[in-house]
Order: sequence, then structure tokens, then C-alpha cells
Amino acid sequence: MSTGTTPRRDDAPSAPGEGTDPRRWRALALLGFVQFMFVIDMTVVNVALPRIQDDLGMSRAGLAWVVNGYVLMAGGLLLFGGRLADLFGRRRIFMTGVVIFAVASVTSGAAVNSEMLIFSRFLQGVGEAIAAPAALGMVFLLFSEPADRVKAVGIWGGLSGIAGTLGPVVGGLIANDTSWRWIFYINVPVTIFALIMVPRLVSETRMERRGQRLDFTGMLTATGGLVAIVYGLLQAAERSWGAWQVLVPLLGGVALLGLMVLIEARASAPLIPLRFFANRTRAVGYLVGLALSCAFFGFTFLVTLFEQQVLGYSPLKGGLSFIPVGLGIAFGVGLSTGMIPKLGVKPVIIIGLIGASAGLIYTSMIDVDATYTASIMPGMIVLGLFFGLAMPGTANTALWKVTTQDTGLASAMQNVMQQVGGALGLSVLVALALRFGNSQLGEGAAPAVAATEGYALSLRIAAGVLLVCAVVVLLALERITVSPELTGAPRKSEPEQVASDPTPTH
Repeated sequence: MSTGTTPRRDDAPSAPGEGTDPRRWRALALLGFVQFMFVIDMTVVNVALPRIQDDLGMSRAGLAWVVNGYVLMAGGLLLFGGRLADLFGRRRIFMTGVVIFAVASVTSGAAVNSEMLIFSRFLQGVGEAIAAPAALGMVFLLFSEPADRVKAVGIWGGLSGIAGTLGPVVGGLIANDTSWRWIFYINVPVTIFALIMVPRLVSETRMERRGQRLDFTGMLTATGGLVAIVYGLLQAAERSWGAWQVLVPLLGGVALLGLMVLIEARASAPLIPLRFFANRTRAVGYLVGLALSCAFFGFTFLVTLFEQQVLGYSPLKGGLSFIPVGLGIAFGVGLSTGMIPKLGVKPVIIIGLIGASAGLIYTSMIDVDATYTASIMPGMIVLGLFFGLAMPGTANTALWKVTTQDTGLASAMQNVMQQVGGALGLSVLVALALRFGNSQLGEGAAPAVAATEGYALSLRIAAGVLLVCAVVVLLALERITVSPELTGAPRKSEPEQVASDPTPTH
């Protein structure tokens, strides 16, 4: 047992009101704000990419890595970050990740060439991968009462959706009036504030190690496999599927992920315990989270390209155009937290998936003469509303029957699905749109028409993915309602260690 810690059993549910931390809602606000910043950084650069390309002389492939470098590292290392948090202390690992993120933000803003910017974006993703699962793990343990935990986890999921939408808005506002470099510099005061306040609001918690060790082999194969697959998909946007530049990374990535599964099945302390996927409800929750993120981040990227390249929007106008999506998500999250106790998780998720699919289908009817109020905004509102409706239930199913020992890992799995889904959306959907647009261009279509038809096709494919997920939820998800079991009330497990914290609670 670590020096300076006192053991506490967390293997039984607390009675209502018993053991609740009076700082929990303030801590949720702070941790949620930091998570908001992490997610915004996935999409905040989208509208500034043309200016970054001009300033640093970047190629088109380099621009793609400015976005995907961050997403891939954040997704590929999240499980490793979650296990670090469980073993070495969630607060300590969170603050370590925040420091890495802050340093990478400074070097991103100060980049003098494309290599420096891409490396810094990779490092930013590492910082998020370390900090984000620790943050959600702390939220999970701060809220012991079932009703409060549903609200807290729902708010967390909704903030991620809103942040993904507001990334283009924030990026447009900054890039329009100042240098694109301030997109990164603005992170610094937020991280400093978090480093000052987190020790005042959150106590340290960690699992008892008992021989636990880190699975570096699993981390390397999982991350390498994801990077290789996304690289191959990005190459497919400009080359045939049979080209070696596409096949080698795709097949190599699949082989690495297959090797990772074999390693994890035999490891004594696996990075990804396969038992996590044995629970049907959790597995479906992970699938839904992946599909929602794939569709959502693909949507934001494709619509951004359509508005700027076809309709001629400025970065500011394009960014502001996404405000209805954020408002819709906020309203949907609030509506969902009220509907789940009455209807249960399953019906709310299904309604959300079907509604979000309808928003994508409506938006896919765009053409070169589209207007914002008639062709874009209605689909944005519908997508945002139903995306927000689906997120809280999805977040809670991903934490179904998780013990306090594995909160960091479980929350990391949820975030991995979101990050990997975002990477797939940015690679698969964009690749399909560009390939179809190029084929239409070859058949004599005008450039703007060809590009628009490519974007529309990918939006319809994203809608189809969500409809398939709705069917999976209908057939496979258990009928669950708000209860201690849903919200992850701890079951019998190894004891949790809670570090003595002299910080006053005022």
C-alpha cells in the first residue's frame, strides 16, 4: 500500500446522501470545461486550414494530419491513459496530461514549419489521451448517487458533442480577427487555471496495484494499428484501393490490431481486458458511441468544406453557421436526462439515432444553389437535437456494471470509441466524398457540382450507419432504467485507495 494513503472500501453503494463530496458539482464544471477544450481542439483548426497551408507551405496530406494526428493519438493512447490513471492516481495523471497538452499548444502556435506543427498536434493528442480518462474517472467517483451520476455523465457526454460543434465557431472567430496561432495559445490560460483548481476540488484516488503493470505491447500494437488504418484510408482519397500505398497500411493496421487481440487475450494485466466486451450492453454502447462520433465529425468536416469551397463562406461565417448544432445538442442533452428516468435508456437512444439520421439525410439534399436557411440550418438543428438526445444514454451504457477499480479504463474505452469514430469519420467519409467527386468530375460534371455530390453521398452513408446502429440497439441492448447498477454502482472488487488530502473543502 502506498505511503501517505489510507485504504477505503468502495465495493458497496453509498446510501443516498452518504459520503457525497460537497465540491462535486464545482469539480464537474471545472473538469467538464477542460474536456470541452480537449474536444474543441479536434475541430477548431478546420476553418483555419487554408491560412495554415499558406503560412507554412503545407501539402494537402499535411493538412489532413493536422487534424488526424491529434485524433489518432488521443484515441490510440486513451486506454493506456486510463490504466495509468487507475494505477498511479487519477488526479496526478490528469494534471500530467494537462501539462503535456499545454506545452504542445504553445509549440503548435509557435510552429515554423509543417513538421513542427504536425509533431505538436500529435503531442497534444498524447496530452488528451492521458488526461481525459482520468477526468471522467474522477467524475464517476465523485457522484455516488445514481440520479446524480446519470446527470453528471449525461452532461459530460453532451459537452463533448457541443464542443465538437463549436470548434469551427471558435476557430472562425479567432482566425478571422487574429492569427491562426491563437487557436492554440488560447488553451494555455485554461490549462493553468485547471492546474491551480483541481487540487482544491478533487481528492486523489487510485486502485490498489497488487502486481498490476502497464501493458506497453498492447499500447504499441493498438496505436500503431489505428494510425496505419487511418493513413491507408486517407491515401485512398487520391489513389485506387489496389495501390500499395493504400493496401500496405490497411493490411498492416489490421494485422497489428489482430496481434493486439492475441496479446491481450494472454496478458496477465491486459490494457484492454476482453471481458469488457463480454457485457452485451457495454459493447453496444461502445458501438453506438463510435457510430455517432463517426457521423458527427464527418458531418462537421464535410459541411465546412461545402460552405467554404462551394458556397464561398468565409471562415467566420462558416464557423458561426454551426451555432444551431450546438444549441440543438444542449437542448437534446437536457431533454434526454428527463426522458431516461421515464422511458429507460434503450428507447431514448433509438429515438436519438433515428432523428440524427434524419438530420443527415435532410442535409444530404444540398446542391450548388443551396441556401443556409432552407438547405443547411434545418438539418443542423435536427442533427444536433437528436445527437444530444442519444449521448447521455450512450455514455451511461458504456459504464454499465463497471467496478471502481476499472473506472479509468471504462471511461477511456468510451472516449476511445469517440476518438476512433471521429478519425474514421474524417478519413472514410472524406475519402469517399473525394473519390466520388473525382469520378463525377471525370464524367464532365462542373467542379462545384462534383464536389457537392461527393459530400451528399458521404452524408447519406453516415445516415445509413446510424440507422443500422438503431436496429442493433433495438435487438441487442438490454432494457435498462436508472438504477445503481446502470450508473456503475460499484460491485465487489479490490479496494480503492484514496489519498489523504489536506485541502480544505471550502
